[in-house]
Amino acid sequence: MSRGKLVVISAPSGAGKTTIARAVLAAYPTFRFSVSGTTRPVRPDEIHGRDYIFLTREEFLRKVDAGEFVEWEEIYGDYYGTLKAEVERALRDGQHLLFDVDVKGGLSIKRVYPEACLIFLRPPRVEDLLERLRNRKTEKPDTITRRMERVPMELALGTSFEHQVVNDTLERAIEEVKKTVAAYLTN
Repeated sequence: MSRGKLVVISAPSGAGKTTIARAVLAAYPTFRFSVSGTTRPVRPDEIHGRDYIFLTREEFLRKVDAGEFVEWEEIYGDYYGTLKAEVERALRDGQHLLFDVDVKGGLSIKRVYPEACLIFLRPPRVEDLLERLRNRKTEKPDTITRRMERVPMELALGTSFEHQVVNDTLERAIEEVKKTVAAYLTN
């Protein structure tokens, strides 16, 4: 059995990474979604184990101390991370993993797994992110402000990703990401 492959999709909040990740998963049934651990509250449409592994701060920090994460970070006062055991099991079993993580997490995954394919989604304009976040109606204004404060850093670090996709039209962005994934799988 051949070793699995890793595809990382990163973007600033509101750039469409979760929507595009879901489209890639639908197009490539050989991929499994890498479920991150987090300490943030569950949103109404989320399910433990499918969208995230929801942990208490204490549980998360115990796993950090035990070295159980490939990458982890505190973002907006909550912790997010990818469990090493899950990644290693998938790769060993020949499964492909798709990651929907922040830009620093994506770069951390690349350091541990240099063969990983990194795709960064860019908004056509920063103002579009603000509009998308407001339209979600899932965050308070102060949370949106904190998310927007990270955008310059995320856009700067995103230039380190080997693939850049501007999400100006969702359908076009999905097709471009799917083509990138197809090319990576044939290498």
